[in-house]
Amino acid sequence: MGRERIIQNLLDGRRKHLSKIQGCLIGGAAGDALGYVIEFMHYRDIRQAFGPQGIREYELENGKALISDDTQMTLFTADGLLYGETQMMLSGTGGGPHTCVPLAYRDWLYTQDKNYKPEKIISWLVNIPELNNYRAPGRTCLSALKSGKIGTMENPINHSCGCGGVMRVAPVGLFYGQYYDSLTDENIIRYGAETAAVTHGHPWGYISAGLLALIIKKAAFSGEKLPKIVSESLDETKSVFGGNEYWNGFENLMQMAVELTGNDDDDGMNIAKLGEGWVGHETLAVAVYCALRYEHDFSRAIIAAVNHDGDSDSTGAVCGNILGAYLGMEGIESKWKQNLELYDTIMEIASDLCDHCHMDGSGDYEDPDWLRKYVTCDR
Repeated sequence: MGRERIIQNLLDGRRKHLSKIQGCLIGGAAGDALGYVIEFMHYRDIRQAFGPQGIREYELENGKALISDDTQMTLFTADGLLYGETQMMLSGTGGGPHTCVPLAYRDWLYTQDKNYKPEKIISWLVNIPELNNYRAPGRTCLSALKSGKIGTMENPINHSCGCGGVMRVAPVGLFYGQYYDSLTDENIIRYGAETAAVTHGHPWGYISAGLLALIIKKAAFSGEKLPKIVSESLDETKSVFGGNEYWNGFENLMQMAVELTGNDDDDGMNIAKLGEGWVGHETLAVAVYCALRYEHDFSRAIIAAVNHDGDSDSTGAVCGNILGAYLGMEGIESKWKQNLELYDTIMEIASDLCDHCHMDGSGDYEDPDWLRKYVTCDR
């Protein structure tokens, strides 16, 4: 069997998961785009502007539902993971997410501030005009990246618990959850948390990202029911971070999110009890609540996730990530795919996350398009 045929068989095996990976990224972008236009509005003003049930459809600008920095940074997270894997496969110089993802984030910073240019640009995404738009980027992300330092859980760069870490971390669960069989769930949790800790040093900022990474992995690849996925993921995250002084507050909020799904109160009342989503664990709690409440209805879930006082695009994005990974592309109504800004780019990144790098330094097989994106990154 020729090398190309071997590669094709490998890719065919991996692509059985493509719908879930696409669903996670498109679902996140859909929740982001729905919530972006109301991100800084109070719920009473949202209802006054869009009716008593709040916003329920995209608000288009020049024919597009615009994504925010949440989806921008999610794409750059994926880019950094794929770049790192490609370097490891071809030259043995890649590494885990904390090696290359921060480089991709610095490229994202360059798209937001042309006065800042990295010594080396690794991300092909900087060449996409729409990704160079300024879409209310988080101040913590900007200031942390401009500092030139890379935060870690052990050596935090700040004490921020903002949601800028959790809202971008879904690709970690997709990337490591598919076929890295040697990795444990603890590895996934730590990789997710490390990815957030690059810019957010408070435990609520990075523990939420660790938990989300594992939920995404299980939602996309385990075949288990969502309530079990959330329960098991919370237990496993406790085994990693249960000794942290901020764990009890985190766990109590997550348990409240689960418990509220079983009452008869309206979503607005329930979400108000969980917070506004400006900080990491509140964003995740609102997203988990909405995903569990409407486990089989993507539209109702993201609509609930954005209609509240607070950070509507982030809660919508994370909810969309979870249910998109769980339901797959088939579970997302076509209206959320139509007119979505950067739809083709998101789908391309999803395909790359599904395929992974299928070259190695000792082989003679080359994929010119992959090399362009994750090796040469022509500028």
